[in-house]
Amino acid sequence: MIVYHGATQKVEHPVCTFGRPNLDFGQGFYVTDIKEQAEEWAHRQADARKEAPVLNVYEFDRENAIQESHYLLFSAYDKAWLHFIVDSRNGLKPWEGYDIIEGGIANDRVIDTVNLYSLGLMNEDTALSRLSEHQPNNQICVLSQMVIEKYLVFQEVKSL
Repeated sequence: MIVYHGATQKVEHPVCTFGRPNLDFGQGFYVTDIKEQAEEWAHRQADARKEAPVLNVYEFDRENAIQESHYLLFSAYDKAWLHFIVDSRNGLKPWEGYDIIEGGIANDRVIDTVNLYSLGLMNEDTALSRLSEHQPNNQICVLSQMVIEKYLVFQEVKSL
């Protein structure tokens, strides 16, 4: 499958331990199969850094990577996803032991709900009801350098 990583620089050789530790799915290399989503992220990064946005394009042998890895899939904004995101953002590292985690992003559409729940200002049932109104987008976090080196092949970088 073709996947994308929005950035402000070419990332020909990704390193999974380069990112921040308390992101949605942990400290890994994040890609998506949704081109527009990666482009939007590249523009956000570029605006913040006052640099030019780029789109890194990769071929990802997802099927073989999944078969040979410890893989976790969140197919919905559900209770498991909510608890995982909150635990990750609170530094509990629920992602430890996984090589690949795939699922929805805690982005602008759902982050207020996640934050209110995390702060105890919204109960779980209300949070899950609000989250159910949204269709998850998709992010793939590769937490294993072996997976990157074996299954993620850089194709090109495109200026945006």
